[in-house]
Amino acid sequence: MGSSFTLADTPTLDDLLVFLARAARIEEGSVRMIAGSGVLAVYAAVFYPQGLLDESPTVLGLRTLALTDAVESFDVVVPIRSLLQRLETAQSARQGGGSADADGSVTIRLPMEVNTVTWSAISPPRGGWRAIAATSPTLLDAAARAGIAEVASAVPDAVGEQIVRRVRSEVWSRAIEGLEHVPAGAAFAALSLGFLGDDEVRMFETGPWTRLTTVRGHVLVKRKAWTLAR
Repeated sequence: MGSSFTLADTPTLDDLLVFLARAARIEEGSVRMIAGSGVLAVYAAVFYPQGLLDESPTVLGLRTLALTDAVESFDVVVPIRSLLQRLETAQSARQGGGSADADGSVTIRLPMEVNTVTWSAISPPRGGWRAIAATSPTLLDAAARAGIAEVASAVPDAVGEQIVRRVRSEVWSRAIEGLEHVPAGAAFAALSLGFLGDDEVRMFETGPWTRLTTVRGHVLVKRKAWTLAR
């Protein structure tokens, strides 16, 4: 594994920085980065089960970006804050006239890996996706905002962490009306990560996974076992 990666250009650096900043506001933990064939895939956890009795679906945000080296390959989990700091430093240097390579690319050193992130072992498939009916960003936006309001009204100030987690799990595990097997947490992820715009949200399935895709990014959902029957 290399100790750094090289983004194709400074707009790509800006895109990654924005994505990570949004992801950190949701889950200030770690991100999984997989590089290969000139592409960097960055996964951020939005929801995931915490314990055997937690029936929450797994919901991940995914942003893909261009790398300069098609041979570059790694699969690491790194602290999101450490990575953000390195990106912010590179962005500041670029704005001051430095940091970019001669061809406009930007090289970032990888932070130290972490090995205790449970959700990172859940790997969405890379192939085998089949298209299903698309949905509208308006529907997802409404579902996300309704869930946010419900969580805010159901959780009073200064309550225990377990109660907060239970309320959030109940709200965000609930299926979106009209979208079979797609939990409200997927809508929350798409809104919070800035993936919703005017374009339709394309949808794909493979096995227990559903993918929601816009021009801005992807939301991946691994459904709970009891929802798999059709």
